Amino acid sequence: MKKRQLGIVALLIASLTAHAAEPLQLFNFHFSTFTFADSLAQHAADSTTSFGKQKIKEVTITTVRRRNTEAAAVQMQKSAPVVMSNVSAQEIQRAQDNHAGEVIRRVPGVSLIEDKFVMVRGLSQRYNNVWINGGAVPSSEADSRAFSFDMIPGSQIDNLVIVKSPTPEYPADFSGGFIQVNTKEIPTRNTADFSLGGNWNSGSAFREFIATNATHRNIGTQEIDLSNVVLDNDWHTKTRRPIGDLKLSASMARRWNFDGNKLGLIGTANYTNEYRAYRNMTNNLFGLYDTSKDQSNYLRRSTDNQYNHNTRLGAMLNLTWLHRSGDHKLELKNMVNHLTNRRYTWRSGFDAQSNQSESAEYYFRRRTIYNGQLAGKHTLADDLIDWSIGYAYADRYLPDRRRYTVNDALETGTIALSNGNDISREFTALNEHIVSAQANDTHTFHFGNQFEPTLKYGLYGEYRTRKYTTREFIYSWNPSDNTLPEDFRRIDMTELLSADRFLGIDGLYLIEQHNMRNNYRGNNALGAAFATLSLPLGRLGIYGGVRYEYNSMELISNTRDDQLSEKSARYTTNDIFPSLSTTFKIDDRNQMRLSYGRSINRPEFREVSPSVYYDFDLVSNVQGNTDLTACHIDNIDLRYEFYPSRGEAISLAAFNKHFNSPIEWTYTVSGGTDLIYSYKNAQSAHSLGIELDIRKDLSFIGLKHFSLSFNGALIHSRVAFPEGTIDENRPMQGQSPYLVNMGLFYKNTARRLNVGLLYNRIGKRIIGVGRSEGTTGSDDIARVPDSYEMPRDVIDLTFSKSFGDHWEVKANVRDLLGQSVTYQQFAEVRTADGSGKTVEQITKLYKPGRNIGVTVRCIF
Repeated sequence: MKKRQLGIVALLIASLTAHAAEPLQLFNFHFSTFTFADSLAQHAADSTTSFGKQKIKEVTITTVRRRNTEAAAVQMQKSAPVVMSNVSAQEIQRAQDNHAGEVIRRVPGVSLIEDKFVMVRGLSQRYNNVWINGGAVPSSEADSRAFSFDMIPGSQIDNLVIVKSPTPEYPADFSGGFIQVNTKEIPTRNTADFSLGGNWNSGSAFREFIATNATHRNIGTQEIDLSNVVLDNDWHTKTRRPIGDLKLSASMARRWNFDGNKLGLIGTANYTNEYRAYRNMTNNLFGLYDTSKDQSNYLRRSTDNQYNHNTRLGAMLNLTWLHRSGDHKLELKNMVNHLTNRRYTWRSGFDAQSNQSESAEYYFRRRTIYNGQLAGKHTLADDLIDWSIGYAYADRYLPDRRRYTVNDALETGTIALSNGNDISREFTALNEHIVSAQANDTHTFHFGNQFEPTLKYGLYGEYRTRKYTTREFIYSWNPSDNTLPEDFRRIDMTELLSADRFLGIDGLYLIEQHNMRNNYRGNNALGAAFATLSLPLGRLGIYGGVRYEYNSMELISNTRDDQLSEKSARYTTNDIFPSLSTTFKIDDRNQMRLSYGRSINRPEFREVSPSVYYDFDLVSNVQGNTDLTACHIDNIDLRYEFYPSRGEAISLAAFNKHFNSPIEWTYTVSGGTDLIYSYKNAQSAHSLGIELDIRKDLSFIGLKHFSLSFNGALIHSRVAFPEGTIDENRPMQGQSPYLVNMGLFYKNTARRLNVGLLYNRIGKRIIGVGRSEGTTGSDDIARVPDSYEMPRDVIDLTFSKSFGDHWEVKANVRDLLGQSVTYQQFAEVRTADGSGKTVEQITKLYKPGRNIGVTVRCIF
């Protein structure tokens, strides 16, 4: 009897081990149920046979399938029916990435702009689509179609997936990548931890840091009587010396078992307080090259000193219920992040009229994003049903943004106030809401034991609203009837604007600039249905289907500045998007993928609105284009994948994309001296490239405990314009010609030690598209050069060491080389002697500083 029982136990363990080794499926449940019937012990005895006085009963084991380890990430990529890449929580912890932006740049073909916006395969951020926990999220920016990934702390992420080829079950509005951020869910055990960390930036810590006294009170965006409102009129600045940055985080994980049913809770909270200073920042604007003097023509030549005080407060609360049978799962996920940026910028130099000029901006921005979902997954016979209901909210407030400019236009060499238009105060509010719902069913057909195709179909609905309001005021005075001193124009501006004796109806007073056309509101309704069929034909897997999407966007804006005069414009698309993905398994470790899919890129509210916003960093106005149209993209992917062992992967991919009307970020010259940034459709474009991704343990060359992570991409793109036009064919805006990410890691489990060396470089890319001015066929065509972000090398060092079961120390050095961030343009000029040359002109240059961080974590 004992031998029979031992045999049954051994068979149970063997079966569990075999099942655990199966590849993880991307589109399956995150949990699994293993059932072992009486027939499990058939070799020992019949299921109805009693062993002594006991009968073998059915055993059901319910567990949670983990996706947050490197091995799970590799298996997910291997078994997915589409081209995708991912990053696990284990990799995030090893690289010590602070937020989702730093996390995602580890993915092949991905780069980061401004430390928060993501580019996939060299395409600008507008070609991405972002979901959190299976639900849509709003854009966090008022003036661009982009999601700011710095809003999601790395500690909240369970895994991050980027789908690179279109598939019917996901929204069609992406071409670069469909980015899914999945936060943590049901824990494996009860834990709690607390982390305390500091960071020291070489440009900010222990150095003079200028801050403002302004409280930036929001007076609202509705018409009010300013005589009844008390504004903060303190324009003074103060100096401090920050010791460094503070980082706090805490998390708690709990699980309960109720008669076999499992309930899990994960809660996290984090806080960051940081200082960043960019000193002696070059900020130039160039006109047409002066060929007679063979020198650059500066329209603006200035130096900026910018001081940023940033805070981030975030929290997450996830609840997961798992039925004891493993057939039903319910999840409630909530995540909220609140970010503030208090910034002071001082600018000095020369303006377009060669006047000596000084200006300042007092800036405070508050951003909040909330994302919540209620989701369920159910197994019913041969059907796998999943559904979700989501709500997301985002806002951006700029209460009381202040600016002033003084120059020597009145008297050469004497800095003074020229007119009241050079002092302004602006109040801006942006609110966006998204409600979404989806339901999907995956049905498996059984044709014998060898052929089991699956049919997946579903519905998706989304409704989004946005409201943007702004009010602007300038200062003025009565030239003939005021109590201001005779030389008030020459008084220091911070004193002039702060002292009560200079303010009032008989001194300096506020006048509202009525710009109702800058306000807008809108709504967007999206309805979609899809169907896919998965055919397992031996070594060949076929996954194809179609998606139908109806999208209707309404933008309501004003036609007059002085009064409410709303006019509605609708932008509607009605499309069918086919896609087909094939996977051929050469053997268990080698496979090939080939896929095609059609996708779309639609304009956003801001991009089609006539609203104008002055960007102090760009020293330019930003406005929309009401004539923008949607862009359709055809995507082809070919990828070879090699999986040497569990947790290792090597892939080589090629892709080709064709755009019929790409939307690009362009700028023009207005009035001969000012730039206006906007959006424009080109005729067509194509982008093709290759990607190499390596995740490999280096023990095979004698480097025990070492592993290598490398991903690189070479990309070629070209925008085409109709023949006979004065525009020049060029690379796509935002397109990087190459991307390199590399990491060398040392992990010693016995010593509980981890060390990492990471490297990143992004090729020269167009930030702003210039344009040609002149007459077709003439020799006097003037070219406004494209603006490029130049390459820079970024090296990070990370270290972590655990002491016992309760303490862990992490340290890192980020941007070790501290190379300058450079924006540059290349002017093609013809000199007086008839020869040609390329002149390099630096438009912006600054040093972001090195960062040294230390964190201590206590685990309870």
